[in-house]
Amino acid sequence: MAEEYVDQLSIFLENKEGRLLHTLDIIEKLNINIRALSIADTSEFGILRLIVTNPTIVKEKLEENDFIVKITKVLAVSINDEPGGLNKILRVLDDNNINLEYLYAFVEQKTYNAIVILKLENMDEGLKVLKEGNADIISSEEIYSM
Repeated sequence: MAEEYVDQLSIFLENKEGRLLHTLDIIEKLNINIRALSIADTSEFGILRLIVTNPTIVKEKLEENDFIVKITKVLAVSINDEPGGLNKILRVLDDNNINLEYLYAFVEQKTYNAIVILKLENMDEGLKVLKEGNADIISSEEIYSM
């Protein structure tokens, strides 16, 4: 059975010129594709969140280059790319008191559905209620092969 959780890399970046580019250059040299990304920043540092085709290799290489990297389990859910599509998923979580820590999304080119990456306070319970609510959970294999 395919893994239902997806490995997300969280990379801590100093808020310095060229730091993001340096990170992406390392990944490019590994010939590894980025499937999704999000960046949040403060005045001193940023957190780059990535879904890549081979998270273990990217983590190792970035750590060799003095980056702080953490692998976090997240869920990928396919939703219809239409008004209210995201609300259906969020309503299932809200109705079951599952706290959403953060999310980001991208559009999958083959089906033109939106793929939403979710980090939940209680991942196992969130997965359970999303399945019960007929959410289209995307496996890690599917995400990495997109």
